[in-house]
Amino acid sequence: MIDLYYWTTPNGHKITMFLEEAKIKYRLVPVNIGKGAQFDPAFLKVAPNNRIPAIVDHKPMQAEPTTARGKPAAPSEPFMLFESGAILLYLADKSKKFLDRKSPYWRKEAIQWLFWQMGGLGPMAGQNHHFGTYAPEKLPYAIDRYVNETARLYGVVDRRLADREFLAGEYSIADMACYPWVVPYERQQMNLDDFPHLKRWFETIKARPATVRAYQIAKDMNTTPAAQASDEARRLLFGIRKP
Repeated sequence: MIDLYYWTTPNGHKITMFLEEAKIKYRLVPVNIGKGAQFDPAFLKVAPNNRIPAIVDHKPMQAEPTTARGKPAAPSEPFMLFESGAILLYLADKSKKFLDRKSPYWRKEAIQWLFWQMGGLGPMAGQNHHFGTYAPEKLPYAIDRYVNETARLYGVVDRRLADREFLAGEYSIADMACYPWVVPYERQQMNLDDFPHLKRWFETIKARPATVRAYQIAKDMNTTPAAQASDEARRLLFGIRKP
């Protein structure tokens, strides 16, 4: 059983998408970041960066055989892990799904696009959300900067998908990592019609039953639209100091 410390953000959706696809048993542990639950000492033991998602695997994968007969020994302690990219890699290796293939080339392709999302699409789209939606002062330079960069990154994905169905050829953790950051495309001031290959990819993933289930979990858990966050929630989310 895996405990998933989760809230309804793009990074949280990555993990529910994988767990639903792989049919891994898990228990949701809600961490309401709008109410400051990410600063709870119990959560910080799992995720020292006070960010979701994080997992506790109560039956972790065993890397090396330790018994006399060469079989994996039962782990004595749960395994804790934070950072969504690291969690996806761990779950893919453990389940041997959506990454584990005989071709090292295919694995490399998926990992490089996972890293691309972690270092590019996620941070840039996140800043797009912040300055366009959450910032108390609308700064045209900042908004233009991140809207333009988001558009550039959408273009990178669109060109990549011109001759393949998914980012690494077959559906992988790279697609699960990128998709949630495209879901709020309207808030990012993007028009999917400008990116036809990305749009086809987006609609394909959106229709997958596991994706539908993952997003229904979010809908049932959090009924407050992100744009309607209170001033106190914004302070907790963005580290805004009170005057």
